[in-house]
Amino acid sequence: MKQIPNIFTLLNLVFGCMAIVVATQNGLAIVIDANGEQLVEIPESIYWASIFIALAAVIDFFDGFIARLFNATSEMGKQLDSLADVVSFGVAPSIIVYQFLRLSFAQQTDGLNTSIIWLLPAFFIACAGAYRLARFNIDTTTSVGFKGVPIPAVGLFIASFPLTYWYSNKVWIIELMRNQWFWYAIIFIVSYLMISTLPMLALKFKGVTVQKLLPFIIVLLLSIVSALLVGWLAVTIGFATYVIVSLLFKQNNN
Repeated sequence: MKQIPNIFTLLNLVFGCMAIVVATQNGLAIVIDANGEQLVEIPESIYWASIFIALAAVIDFFDGFIARLFNATSEMGKQLDSLADVVSFGVAPSIIVYQFLRLSFAQQTDGLNTSIIWLLPAFFIACAGAYRLARFNIDTTTSVGFKGVPIPAVGLFIASFPLTYWYSNKVWIIELMRNQWFWYAIIFIVSYLMISTLPMLALKFKGVTVQKLLPFIIVLLLSIVSALLVGWLAVTIGFATYVIVSLLFKQNNN
């Protein structure tokens, strides 16, 4: 019974590995558009990486609950959880960004021969996530909230992009996601948010009050409304709202 939570955590890792497999298998392909012109495109099936990352997030959300249910919390479980998170929400999302960077450069003349040096920044996300988890594991201070954006939030944010790209009917969104500077900005922003010590909200309360629930209600309501209006782009809006609301309500993290 003591190992059940660890097995559950390893399932998180398995889903992360599956996300990596499908993301690496979905390279670039030559397609013919309506005008008969050849275009370089990323296969639609990359959305399976998004699905596996989402499944890993579900497992990650409940593994702590299961550990407490079986009274099996341990230092090993904590370390195992972090190792799984690095793969599922650090490495797998980095590969998604890597593939989109390849796509963005492929739009340029001779872009398929772009040096890997321009693609390596995608892995800053995995490095920043690993750094954040290591810092979290040795932090002995107590806090109601997080210090820096948690890596699962970043993983889900990045995982939403393949779905946004393929299921958006907005030309400006598609063109934006074919621009390498957009991806460099995303890499810088999420990496900074993870390694920073900015106070972020967490689902931990010392007494439930309307004041403490308000920021979560704001994020939830805005995310639901956004989902109805803009589809998968709602994940990006929800992520941005979470960061902004966390900073506005940072006094609740103390």
